[in-house]
Amino acid sequence: MRIHEFQAKHLLARNGLITPEGSVAITAREAGEIAQRLGGPVVVKAQIHAGGRARAGGIRLVENAATAEAAAGELLGKQLVTAQTGPTGQIVRRVLVERALPARRELHLALLVDSTSGEVMLIGSERGGADIEEQAARGELQTRKLRLGAGREARAQEVGDFIATLGLEGALHAQGCALVDGLRRAFVELDASLIEINPLAITEDGRLAALDAKMTLDDNALFRHPELAALRDEDDASAAELQAQRHQLNYVQLNGDIGMVANGAGLGLATLDMVVAANGRPANFMDIRTTAKSLDIAHGFGLLLDNPKTRAILINVHGGGMQACDTIAEGLGIALRRAGRSLPLVVRLAGNNADFGRSRLQNFGCTVIDCPDMWTAATKAVALAQKGA
Repeated sequence: MRIHEFQAKHLLARNGLITPEGSVAITAREAGEIAQRLGGPVVVKAQIHAGGRARAGGIRLVENAATAEAAAGELLGKQLVTAQTGPTGQIVRRVLVERALPARRELHLALLVDSTSGEVMLIGSERGGADIEEQAARGELQTRKLRLGAGREARAQEVGDFIATLGLEGALHAQGCALVDGLRRAFVELDASLIEINPLAITEDGRLAALDAKMTLDDNALFRHPELAALRDEDDASAAELQAQRHQLNYVQLNGDIGMVANGAGLGLATLDMVVAANGRPANFMDIRTTAKSLDIAHGFGLLLDNPKTRAILINVHGGGMQACDTIAEGLGIALRRAGRSLPLVVRLAGNNADFGRSRLQNFGCTVIDCPDMWTAATKAVALAQKGA
């Protein structure tokens, strides 16, 4: 779950992050009042879940309250298109108005989960700003990395050496070490998957301050953080994905014609890759969480059946200790009785209660093509979708 910049800054301030003084406005008049209270130059920043705002005109440096109000008026309600939003853009529903902080130098700092090792990775560079991705692609930016394991230990010496490589000395070095330690604790305690500070500014008075902050929280851990779940901006998420979240499903709509269901993110991604390798086009990604009940699963199948583009459904399930095959079979049976629409159903069941799951499908009257392995199931689903096209 991505959260807005102002929300990330608020959360991370509890762990020692210094940020410019400011507030959020939902009207141009509010933006002007905030700027008047702050005094002097301010920055008006569109709050959307995408980067590249500055180049798209979504970040404005203005001199006074009047120009802040005018800038906010131009941004609010606008469909802001950046390199990360796609051509449709995102609607700006709020702006962050902050005191402008001149920077002697800008750096980049981030924490994320390394997809290969599963460890927390600290990443930093001596330069920061809007174009660091392009600089890195051209080989003009040197990035430092440090593995922090599970992130639960401070590793003071290693972090100190890492901070030194970013060119921070003396008091700035001490601030950098303290900042990384605070971000590390926040990363673990809040079940984050990404914290990025870019740019991290060295201010004129010798402090490290976050001029921008991005944060992504692990959806699967939100049951431990109801106060964080409340931060979700439902205006920036599709209704289908929101409903799927509430039914213990991880769901992403795609543009293909093969509805896909798996239990486990890794199995779901492998299934998606196999469909693509078989020259098929996935209509969605769906991962059934271990906490999902049969009625939750029925809702997920309903999403696939309601999608007019779906021409075949591929179910790739490996039953485990907490999510047995028969529970998923029951969810499918319920969904088919509700939907009134039939589609070719390709099923691969393995693991806990696989045979019982097949019996449940028969009892529900589900006509399925039972496949012994993933590749057979993927190729069969692609053939059926192409036949029905």
